[in-house]
Amino acid sequence: MQTFVRKDSIVRKIWGNSEVILLIFAGAAAEFAVNKAVDWLFFTNKLPADPIGRLFSTVRYAQEIVFADEAAARKAIGRMSAIHGGVERQRGYQIPDWAYRDVLYMLIDYSERAYALLQRPLTAAEQEELFRVFRGVGEGMHIPGLPATYAAWQVDRQLHLQNNLAVSPFTIKLFERYRWQLGPWRYDLLRRVQALLVPGRVKELLQLDAGPVIPHSIKLFKVLEWLRLKPLVQRILLPAQYLQEVRQLEQDGPNPDGRDEKMTRMV
Repeated sequence: MQTFVRKDSIVRKIWGNSEVILLIFAGAAAEFAVNKAVDWLFFTNKLPADPIGRLFSTVRYAQEIVFADEAAARKAIGRMSAIHGGVERQRGYQIPDWAYRDVLYMLIDYSERAYALLQRPLTAAEQEELFRVFRGVGEGMHIPGLPATYAAWQVDRQLHLQNNLAVSPFTIKLFERYRWQLGPWRYDLLRRVQALLVPGRVKELLQLDAGPVIPHSIKLFKVLEWLRLKPLVQRILLPAQYLQEVRQLEQDGPNPDGRDEKMTRMV
């Protein structure tokens, strides 16, 4: 059976690693907050009401696509497109094409940045593979104006960062929710980790600062992981109600069995 993403693809390695996934969405959470189309996230109120919960449901959806066979992945992408279309009909106008591209570009960029931070930089071939996979997702959602190559995407990504970001009242509201759900010291840690991940434009807008400790902490985390102390670290860093969710990210990643049923329940 043909898979949507090759079984030896770097994309599966990225999206089968729970810590890398959390970093992807730590970065995306920062950039989402300053995107000029962030008001769409507030229309249904699901994300500001429970941003961490929405994080896990979004991750599940992405994993459904990455680890599914070709037919199931196409079905999932079509369903995702239909959900967005339904929101557009409720609101009465369309999400801008550039906003769809922004979200897709975040998934590409933070996949690469997170993996480089915790593992190693991607090779040129892996960068192209990562781009190709998510371009396929964008094509399945009928997003127009997608660049044809990784190099062309890099150029367009910079244009999006310059043109489509701004601090707004929604930015403040989202970060208030992050702080409320995580508590003060975990929230401070989130912002410091975000400072290591996000592009300079996002870092500048949000006034993020990693400080001198966090880069060394990343190295320490790698040592603790090697010593098989990752569950202990997770208990310290994450609110208790989300521990099982995090551990399932890695358990479920490489195993596509039964995923279509889970996705149906989630949607």
